[in-house]
Amino acid sequence: MRKIVFLCTLLILSASAMLAQKVYSLASPDGVLRVDVKIGENISYSVFSGTDLVLKDATLGMQLADGWLGHNPRLKNAKRSVVNETIRREVPLKNAFVKNHCNVLTLNMNGGYGVEFRAYDDGVAYRFVLAKKGEVEVIHEDYTLNFPEAFQAHISKTPGFKTSYEYPYTHISTAEYKEDDEMTYFPVLFETPAGDKVLVSEANLCDYPAMFLKSTGNNGVRAVFPKVPLAFGDDGDRSVKITQEADYIAKTSGSRTFPWRFLVISKDDRKLVENEMVFKLSDPCELIDASWVKPGQVSWDWWNHWNVTGVDFKAGINTATYKYYIDFASKYGIPYIIMDEGWSKSTREPFEANPELDLPEVIRYGKEKNVSVVLWLTWLTVENNFSLFEEYEKWGIAGVKIDFMDRSDQWMVNFYERAVKEAAKHHLFVDFHGAFKPAGLERRYPNLLSYEGVLGLEQGPRCLPSNSIYLPFMRGAVGPMDFTPGSMFSAQPEDNRSSRSNAMGSGTRAYQMALYVVFESGVQMLADTPTLYLQEDECTRFISSVPTVWDELKVLDAKVGEYVVLARRTGNKWFVGAITTDKSQQLTLDLSFLSGNGNRQMTSFEDGINADRFARDYKKRTSTVNKDTKLAINLVRNGGWCAVIE
Repeated sequence: MRKIVFLCTLLILSASAMLAQKVYSLASPDGVLRVDVKIGENISYSVFSGTDLVLKDATLGMQLADGWLGHNPRLKNAKRSVVNETIRREVPLKNAFVKNHCNVLTLNMNGGYGVEFRAYDDGVAYRFVLAKKGEVEVIHEDYTLNFPEAFQAHISKTPGFKTSYEYPYTHISTAEYKEDDEMTYFPVLFETPAGDKVLVSEANLCDYPAMFLKSTGNNGVRAVFPKVPLAFGDDGDRSVKITQEADYIAKTSGSRTFPWRFLVISKDDRKLVENEMVFKLSDPCELIDASWVKPGQVSWDWWNHWNVTGVDFKAGINTATYKYYIDFASKYGIPYIIMDEGWSKSTREPFEANPELDLPEVIRYGKEKNVSVVLWLTWLTVENNFSLFEEYEKWGIAGVKIDFMDRSDQWMVNFYERAVKEAAKHHLFVDFHGAFKPAGLERRYPNLLSYEGVLGLEQGPRCLPSNSIYLPFMRGAVGPMDFTPGSMFSAQPEDNRSSRSNAMGSGTRAYQMALYVVFESGVQMLADTPTLYLQEDECTRFISSVPTVWDELKVLDAKVGEYVVLARRTGNKWFVGAITTDKSQQLTLDLSFLSGNGNRQMTSFEDGINADRFARDYKKRTSTVNKDTKLAINLVRNGGWCAVIE
């Protein structure tokens, strides 16, 4: 009898628990992706791709100073809606038009908050929505992803919150990623045994710190955040020491939406590269008129150490050298030169040039040659001299490169916005170096043309094609990326002896050229010395012809960690780029994306027969193609291929 009573009690308790939990399902417009949101003692959700379970009972919550949101939630109402629009991009670095189509589920809770979920054909996202009076202190945010089995993780481990987001990728099983291992910054990529790829990042980051992830120690990851800095001490000419921190991660308005947490999910690796999730989830452009924003290529001085040859002046940070850079840029139709560290009297002095440099004359000479100047600054100098934007507009420069932020706490996130907003007031564009990843500010202020936040060519021998092959699927998949490509002194990795005065880049010549098509940036650098570009005229003519704004992107073929081939269109002209890693590839390209029935001319650059050992070996070809063409291309190890079809 006691056994029967006990079993009945168990059944009643189980039934009560089931009744207490309510599940809301949200499917993507095509029905392939589904999110099941469970409201019980907390808010959790599971994500499915077809029949594949991608996330199992992932949890979310937000701890405020006066209590937890998402613990013992009480649902007030659930609302469903649809977003279906086409957005015209003000400054089209990827696509001129973006289709934004998703199904929406908004769960409004008692206590003045809600959670909004969105399901797209290529991913899912959620955010907290708060409706409280005054300011709130956010102590912590619960973001925990639980994987149903061991996934392969591609992450960038960092030892602390002070980071320039320039660490190489680590490839590890989620089951082997330990709780005491180093954390990682966004974006991260997971591969499931069923073949789904899951790209994870955030969007619409505003007045809030960037998220980092650590292992749960139980086949999952959880969020960690830098706290709000309260006091600072001196730490040289380009940084500050945080001497006091708050016990909260953000103090912010109690009536606001919080950053989106999103996953791009697909079995087709091409969709990772093509995704527009950050743009779709971020707030619209705040500039009344963005027509003055002119992306373009830049001749850059720092990487090549101002080394020019065959001239009758002493090369360096001086007027004659920069006029040489301007002459080179003018010859190839490059609209900008950057004057990097050393142009000013000191790194703390943004208004006075060094004695070797007649800056007004350089700016004047550039205008005569249709080449504008961009000036480098540390963020600390900008912060201490915020009037410089107004002054630089009077000088007639085009933009600023702001460097060494190396933080992503709430204070620094707000610095990014203050700087780019003030720059916009004075018709200056911004390129952030020493930066975190794109997370939506570039949509609100399209004068923000690029971010570094990448292990790029600047890192010399550390910049390996075996690491860079992940960039189109990860870092480059969330926004513009200042990788600074273009080494003419190309080398296979084992031969890279790059030094400060003899810069080299790993990967073949065709690989370096293809990066201008593969990587997206509104200020695409020509990192090498003008002398070498002038000596390699036919390569330079191709590189300098590659646009930085585009009408359309199509990924033709891709495999994470192995290769990517993509095509970008501007007007009726297509540029195609392909790169690989330390494994050679033989690929067949289907050119059916070409419109019309006529033939077109294709000019291509490919790895030479000896490029696998002598990386500068390349071959230029001219041929006729049409939409029926099936094109065979061969990439040597660390090789590339690029073409223009017109």
